[in-house]
Amino acid sequence: MNYRNIEECVNDLEKHGHLVRIHEEVDPELEMAAIHLKVFEAGGPALLFEKVKGSKFRAVSNLFGTVERSKFIFRDTWETAQNVIALRNDPMKALKNPLKYAGTGLSARRALPLKSMGGLPAAFQEIQISDLPLIKHWPEDGGAFVTLPQVYSEDPDKPGIMNSNLGMYRVQLSGNDYEMNKEVGIHYQIHRGIGVHQDKANKQGKPLKVSIFIGGPPAHTLSAIMPLPEGMSELTFAGLLSGRHFRYSYVDGFCISNDADFVITGEIYPEETKPEGPFGDHLGYYSLTHPFPVMRVHKVYARQGAIFPFTVVGRPPQEDTAFGALIHELTGDAIKQEIPGVKEVHALDAAGVHPLLFAIGSERYTPYQQIKQPAEILTMANRILGTGQLSLAKFLFITAEEKRAISTHHVEDFLTYILERIDLRRDIHFYTNTTIDTLDYSGTGLNTGSKVVFAAVGEPKRELCTEVPDILKELPGFGEPRLVMPGIVVIQGSKFTSYTEAQQEINGLSEAIGEKGALSSCPMIIFADDSAFISATVDNFLWATFTRSNPSHDIYGVNSFYDYKHWACDNVIIDARVKPHQAPPLIPDPKVEKNIERLFAKGASLGGIRLS
Repeated sequence: MNYRNIEECVNDLEKHGHLVRIHEEVDPELEMAAIHLKVFEAGGPALLFEKVKGSKFRAVSNLFGTVERSKFIFRDTWETAQNVIALRNDPMKALKNPLKYAGTGLSARRALPLKSMGGLPAAFQEIQISDLPLIKHWPEDGGAFVTLPQVYSEDPDKPGIMNSNLGMYRVQLSGNDYEMNKEVGIHYQIHRGIGVHQDKANKQGKPLKVSIFIGGPPAHTLSAIMPLPEGMSELTFAGLLSGRHFRYSYVDGFCISNDADFVITGEIYPEETKPEGPFGDHLGYYSLTHPFPVMRVHKVYARQGAIFPFTVVGRPPQEDTAFGALIHELTGDAIKQEIPGVKEVHALDAAGVHPLLFAIGSERYTPYQQIKQPAEILTMANRILGTGQLSLAKFLFITAEEKRAISTHHVEDFLTYILERIDLRRDIHFYTNTTIDTLDYSGTGLNTGSKVVFAAVGEPKRELCTEVPDILKELPGFGEPRLVMPGIVVIQGSKFTSYTEAQQEINGLSEAIGEKGALSSCPMIIFADDSAFISATVDNFLWATFTRSNPSHDIYGVNSFYDYKHWACDNVIIDARVKPHQAPPLIPDPKVEKNIERLFAKGASLGGIRLS
């Protein structure tokens, strides 16, 4: 379907059983988000909130809650969009299969943005920020946020829509020091597209004009988060995936998306920031309050009958998990084109996406050698950790596929493959005092931490334990050892107080293990607050271990030593305890959880949804 707006999408989803209307009035203060979370967890439909307390506008969530629903939304344009991206990644595909790609050129031309000369569309009316559904998602959030915005800016050196950036950067509408209806906060890093534009505007001493589009055809929302091939604009892709031109006009010098449901226009002035946050984020913790750019609001517009789309992020999996899967399917083998020799890179959703990467490369440097060690995959590791958003990762496990097929998506099998082969005295490589994800508070400061690469190839070096080794059952002061998966055991310790205390405590653990003899079968030991929780599921292990640890500070080793500045050990110990400097986890409000039960009762709008 080539939807002209979000309402056409809503009606189509409802017609085919993919959407439920909520007729009861619902409070945007925590209730709407709590309802969304329960319905998503149950694998339920998209939700149309018809009565939002305090606003005349409706709201919709969980549109992209499953890959199947997303592909249903884009069913008429999906294959064409895939083909165009494939051609941008590998133009030779058109020569190899000309019939398959015959229509992509015409489709791409039809996708070019189309300018309207009439100014503000007749369907728009001017409103204020306070008229919007002011949705607060988690109890400690700093205010109401837009979680599915399309933030538009143009290159100050080369103005115009073909030199624009459309990105999804969260927008804080209320709270903190923001003056209601006059200011909003935008959370982004300087290396992102809008950050580059702001840097250029700052150098010119001018404010950066910004437009925030909300809603419109669903393709516009997806376009704002797509990692597109070099030279393909988000707005062209939006037209391609929606099956119709991105239509726009200019009002007061600001770009207006003629198909959006809401548009907020304003300016970001050089060096002007205000405290933004906290915000319950996709790692499963709050991102805390920090200074970020503040946008002075110029005007706010709403389409007649506008619907406000939103999502809720938190500990994965959430709706953005489906977003990620959708993007992966659309972009296909893009990473193979960007980094030759790389077969797969998988950012693990269960670990919050950015903290943990699995990768498969190839070893072609020394095929004549009988004894293999990581060589080419170390070069690839450097490329991976220097590429786009992959550069935000902290942990990278990389190997080369040799005698049997492996997949980065089979977590236990992949880690087993690496742990069987890794030489812990040779194959661990640290990057210290570098950048990590701004949302990750395991490091030494905002956007500051470390990275580590675990690389392994060749024949197996050890047989991994499949139960807790006796050595780990008899350690004084350390208890509750549990097997996580082959070769990985979690041990429970005291509460973390400081790195000085931690070093003494874990050095004591290392010495106690070392004194009892070799423990080759268990190359990785996790030190935790709650071993039962971490060992309960693989997802718990991934989430707690890799979101709560900073490689340079939280990796220790049994019999560890330095060999010409290279760190080595016999067994890796990762301190995955909660640290005082880390952000608090997201915990729902029990009163709100109780209040929303009314909507799931028999006869209520969501009475037919079976909660897990």
